Amino acid sequence: MAKQTVTVGSSVGLHARPAAVIATAAGAYNEEILLSIDGEDPVEATSALMIMTLGADFGMSVDVESENADAVAEIAALIAKDLDS
Repeated sequence: MAKQTVTVGSSVGLHARPAAVIATAAGAYNEEILLSIDGEDPVEATSALMIMTLGADFGMSVDVESENADAVAEIAALIAKDLDS
């Protein structure tokens, strides 16, 4: 399983707009993509609502995991961007 840890780049954290962008991108993959913070239970990256439940604020670290390394790279890159601007 591919895994990458990335820092949240959106100034508002992974809230409504950034979560929706990430969920849409994750939905393009057939493989499961999981997001987690600090050892908490992972959530599906295809659900904006579940992403928001992470409570990941600007500057926090998020783990991205999937069997698909390309999916991990794309989702990690989105998390690192400021998706709220």
